[in-house]
Amino acid sequence: MSLNFSSDSFEKEKIFLAGTEEYFVRGGRHLFPLLPQAFEGIQQIGVIGWSSQGPAQAQNFRDSLTGTDIRVKVGLRENSASITLAQKAGFTRTDGTLGEMYEVIGESDLTILLISDAAQAENYRQIFDTIRPGATLGLSHGFLLGHLKNIGESFPENINVIAVCPKGMGLSVRRLYEQGKEINGAGINSSFAIYQDVTGKATDYALGWAVSLGSPAIFQTTLESEYKSDIFGERGILLGAVYGLVESLYRWFLCQGYSTEAAFINSVESITGPMTRMISQKGILAVYESLNEADKETFKQAYCAAYHPMSEILMEIYDEVASGNEIRSVIEANNRHKRFPMGKIDNTQMWRIGIDVRAKRQPDEIPVHPVTAGIYIATMMAQVDLLKEKGHPYSEIANESIIESVDSLNPYMHYKGVAFMVDNCSTTARLGARKWASRFDYILCQQAFTALDDNIQGDEKLFENFLTNSIHQVLSVCAQLRPSVDISVCSSA
Repeated sequence: MSLNFSSDSFEKEKIFLAGTEEYFVRGGRHLFPLLPQAFEGIQQIGVIGWSSQGPAQAQNFRDSLTGTDIRVKVGLRENSASITLAQKAGFTRTDGTLGEMYEVIGESDLTILLISDAAQAENYRQIFDTIRPGATLGLSHGFLLGHLKNIGESFPENINVIAVCPKGMGLSVRRLYEQGKEINGAGINSSFAIYQDVTGKATDYALGWAVSLGSPAIFQTTLESEYKSDIFGERGILLGAVYGLVESLYRWFLCQGYSTEAAFINSVESITGPMTRMISQKGILAVYESLNEADKETFKQAYCAAYHPMSEILMEIYDEVASGNEIRSVIEANNRHKRFPMGKIDNTQMWRIGIDVRAKRQPDEIPVHPVTAGIYIATMMAQVDLLKEKGHPYSEIANESIIESVDSLNPYMHYKGVAFMVDNCSTTARLGARKWASRFDYILCQQAFTALDDNIQGDEKLFENFLTNSIHQVLSVCAQLRPSVDISVCSSA
């Protein structure tokens, strides 16, 4: 995928990722004075919805545009239960920063649509009828494009359609922005996409939006590539796969004679503690290189046992997303959940044991277990390789398979368990994690663990592909563009 862009307001930089050129904008608070120029022609930004991303984006926009003539106004359904929450955050009808959803859409020059994906699919016709010709529709996810493709419809031709997609949940977007008040460069990286540009200003609007959110690095993608990689990724290693594989590993450790506490430490804690820190700071290979020679052999055996089974499920997920089936399933599930809401996912023995383990945690004593490391990294690499095969840009592959996992999501599971990670994400993500986690769990039990227990040796060529994979160079470049501080999860809880 060849990507390039031009901006009248922000400078772009070139990077080389595995021999390919990509361009990005380096964000930071020093760019805030350029926002009025970037948002030329915009008097009001309407932020619609108050679910996963709404609170963070509305508050970040407001804070970044303080002192300008651009108004940030939140739009919610009449009688929405979120009105009180928006008011607590400082958006009120009295000062004109809070209004009814369609009223705000109709009067805004830039509408940031952050209602749930299912609600977008249900209400898109009225939204399109309300938005003014020449205005800009902003999305933080390409789900709506996928839905429109499914039903043979399209966006109105007389509006800009742009996307800015933070590589982390809303809590992370707000928390790192707040940390950035003290340390410039703190923030969540974003991708941006231009789907329609009828005014010639769409790129600057998108980049201004990402800068306003506090993104330290802003990468280009396409709206179709974004929704495919995003919906796929959250069902994969970001949420669904890691959820399924730690539950499977926990039971496997119990079968190996480990205590419940040791099983939790060597599965969940091993991933969300030392492995997550190591990958974030030094890359994937650092985990393997940290092991002694005997553990390297165990890692290799676990990696090779897991790679193909996990690839099988990941390929199925990608096909389901690309075909539109996964988008249809989200809409159908949303209708079912009006009768039967999503249940809790952390009531089992395993996650209750985790509460005690976390209370007694000694971070420096959490081991990197070679079986856990091999299986986790095999899943991560299988996702990387599949996205490469499907032609996604390297910056997107790295963010959706690795960086978002270790810098934004795993810290939430480390702090308070799987539900705290999964259920702070969007409804689409929560549904996907629940749907696919059990598939990863099952295939590990049926194929990977049986291969390990039977002492089947690893595939030398497969493992050599891991050691020499181009993603390692990509990560070494992207690591230089990560947030300047680690997210302080406990401060946002």
